[in-house]
Amino acid sequence: MIGSFSIALQPYRRSFKKPLQTAHGWWTVREGFVLCLQDAEGRVGRGEMAPIPWFGTETLDQVLSFCQNLGGKISVAQIQQIPDRLPVCQFGFESAWEMLTQSSPKQNQVLQSSYLLPTGISALNAWQSAWTAGNRTFKWKIGVEPIAQEMKYLDLLLGDLPVAANLRLDANGGLTWETANQWMQYCDRMNQSGSAQIEFVEQPLLPSEFDCLLALSQSYKTPIALDESVATIAHLEACYQKGWRSIFVIKPAIAGSPARLRKFCWQHQPDVVWSSALETAIGRNYIEQSFIPSSPPASRAIGFGVGDWLRDEE
Repeated sequence: MIGSFSIALQPYRRSFKKPLQTAHGWWTVREGFVLCLQDAEGRVGRGEMAPIPWFGTETLDQVLSFCQNLGGKISVAQIQQIPDRLPVCQFGFESAWEMLTQSSPKQNQVLQSSYLLPTGISALNAWQSAWTAGNRTFKWKIGVEPIAQEMKYLDLLLGDLPVAANLRLDANGGLTWETANQWMQYCDRMNQSGSAQIEFVEQPLLPSEFDCLLALSQSYKTPIALDESVATIAHLEACYQKGWRSIFVIKPAIAGSPARLRKFCWQHQPDVVWSSALETAIGRNYIEQSFIPSSPPASRAIGFGVGDWLRDEE
């Protein structure tokens, strides 16, 4: 195959140091593949394919099947024609190809990142070390315990955090219309109290409830951010076309084609938070050192403060 690259695929499996609880349930293991492309001159580019099926990506088996059907070779044309139903494969192959053909590495940027706190009351004992390390934005999962209990914990957390801190509340689509409104009322009230600011509420309702999400975003002062609703570029484009102009939390490692995502952002200049999909250093380095520097500047802290959650590759 003229102008083709050889393919090598290495699976990985990383356990969480402590299971991560979200509205989707408990997450204990992160699995994926590291991809290696090599051209005829011996140049090598690495990418990562780490699906999250409940976010709307393909499965591990579908990634493996796609790669096996290539017969050990892939061309540039084939990379550009990977279908949208395989967003993780789009990201992995395009990022590997981009790294292989990149003439020189981009300058490392100093990017401020939000730090993912443990759920529940454990957050009260976890933020101090992250603050000392320089983190000023924190993320806390909601919708995993009764709302009254979570609000009591949050009262304590906001009382402890320095006023200069920002806090993001992530519901992973786990709230009802009633509890979403309760949370938004709470956030508006607390943001007027002089405590640390709640920067936004992330994905309070399911992606299927877009009209309700839009209504919430127009009814309260505290911003709402979409995450699961914009998991892939196709979903991102659809939500933008339907009128979403608040915050987009985008995980490049599962969104699909980096080139298409970059083009969308330059064209529409959305309010973006670049976020981790709990990828390895292969995917993270590409995102932080190549993708983000070549995308429009974003004013919000990136969501990559998750390094303490995962063990080394097994």
